[in-house]
Amino acid sequence: MAVHELLGGNSEVVPVSSTSGENVETLIKVMTDLLPEGPKFYPDDHITDEDTNTRIAEAIREAALSGLKNELPHSVAVEVDEILPDPERNGVLAVHAIIYVERVGQKDIIVGHKGQRLGRIIHTSRQDIIKILGQNVFLDLRIKVLKNWQSDPKALNRLGF
Repeated sequence: MAVHELLGGNSEVVPVSSTSGENVETLIKVMTDLLPEGPKFYPDDHITDEDTNTRIAEAIREAALSGLKNELPHSVAVEVDEILPDPERNGVLAVHAIIYVERVGQKDIIVGHKGQRLGRIIHTSRQDIIKILGQNVFLDLRIKVLKNWQSDPKALNRLGF
């Protein structure tokens, strides 16, 4: 075969079909086996390069946007204010965070009828935060209107954008 002559005698040729996907797994295996092991860039227990506050803020934002169509996505930002041991609950961390929206109507959407939506946001994000922090959490969430925060460079910087 002319390909073997071009690549050398020790090379492997794997015919692949992109249409049917034939031999794709074989190609991946052959290529992976040929790759040298490189240096570790991160410890084995390192799962992300995001800091804890950013991960918590994203968990809250994700819970806040869950179930909404296109009503709010770009108008919601979350800031973790502080994480402290809860003085009233032994072994519990108190996470204080703020959900920012641009208009009062958006705040009403986040809160929901009789606070039901906010309750779901707190419940869902609290479960995620417990996984992130590895211990029980009391989540204090506030919703604030920060008019036109998306157009304000200082607000964008403060909110991590």
